[in-house]
Amino acid sequence: MTPEEILKDVLATHPCYNEEAHRKYARMHLPVAPKCNIQCNYCNRKYDCSNESRPGVTSEVLTPEQAAEKVAFVKEKIPNLKVIGIAGPGDPLANEETFDTLALLKERFPDLTPCISTNGLALPENVDRLFDLGVRFVTVTINAERPEVGAEVYHSVLWNGKRYTGKEGAEILLNNQLKGIELCASKGMLVKTNIVMIPGINTDTIPDLVKKVKSLGAYIVNILPLIPVPGTAFENRSGPTPAERKALMDRCSLDARMMRHCKQCRADAIGLLNEDRSAEFAGCGFGRGDGCGPVEQGPNMVAFNLGKRFTVAVASDGGEMVDAGFGNAGRFLVYRVEEGQIRMLRKVNPKDLDSETVGKSHRDHIEAVVNLLDDCDIIVVKEIGDLPMSIISSRGKTTKVFKGTVREAVSSLM
Repeated sequence: MTPEEILKDVLATHPCYNEEAHRKYARMHLPVAPKCNIQCNYCNRKYDCSNESRPGVTSEVLTPEQAAEKVAFVKEKIPNLKVIGIAGPGDPLANEETFDTLALLKERFPDLTPCISTNGLALPENVDRLFDLGVRFVTVTINAERPEVGAEVYHSVLWNGKRYTGKEGAEILLNNQLKGIELCASKGMLVKTNIVMIPGINTDTIPDLVKKVKSLGAYIVNILPLIPVPGTAFENRSGPTPAERKALMDRCSLDARMMRHCKQCRADAIGLLNEDRSAEFAGCGFGRGDGCGPVEQGPNMVAFNLGKRFTVAVASDGGEMVDAGFGNAGRFLVYRVEEGQIRMLRKVNPKDLDSETVGKSHRDHIEAVVNLLDDCDIIVVKEIGDLPMSIISSRGKTTKVFKGTVREAVSSLM
């Protein structure tokens, strides 16, 4: 069979790309990617109870090895499992664990179809890498056709070690999304674009966005309704009514194929699209978590394998010593360690958040600081309390209490 014939054959069993397939074939999402490189105004990735179904939610975070073992376990229980997706709870391409997982899947489960869902920021630089690992299905969530619209959708974008906001950040993201879609399509990969419909912000521009992604080679478009989530900038916004969403999809169907059976799955979803069985397999000893809420440190804490590449934030007000606890740190120094080399990326000042967190709880402030460090694998502090420790742990990161210089702290991790 030619590559095109093989892809056509696989397409027949992909429940997201083929409406008929979702009634027959199951999918499994592997939550191996907790870090994210953007902050959307509608997204809150707190780990929540397993009966909550929305993107970005998971009951546990898995290492690549744990993910492979869980696939083997689920495959025995669900024989019609066909697709293995990586969709978070952060962005897959902001996590090296994604690629390690894909390599294991290619080796151990060549009969299963790997699938990636990304915001697209890091897609252009990773298209070839994904293709070589056997990925032929890529979903890109793109919510704005112009940077000025994106500035209302996204709070911040982390690009090349620097955090951008407003129109500047949205433009970087949009350019990479469009380029990534085009590159994937040129490689023969099937691209699905997700668009979150946000009344009053992007609804009027979605038809033009659909035309644009279609022109770049997108295979199918999925228009999703906004889910107002507590703790986000859009928590008080209303999503579209089913009738409004249907009318927009009907209009856009003149320009592109529409996906109309999406269930806005969790990052650890398992089973048929309309029969999520993730709760059944949560807390089965493969990762951390018992299926309900953020978990404290304990025996099931994920084993964090740093490898040769990682990003570390060090609490240092003076710049030389590890001299601050997490909650009172005036500054974090963020470094990238790769192949034995240490490179400083940026300085993060939590005090800049004061204007945003006035009147909010201590927990909200801690979570806001953790969001600023969302690309970091490790956070080094002089001391840390139970609350920030729990929140950091629930994001799939690790903490290290250290006494000494910043240089000694980073070097001790290599």
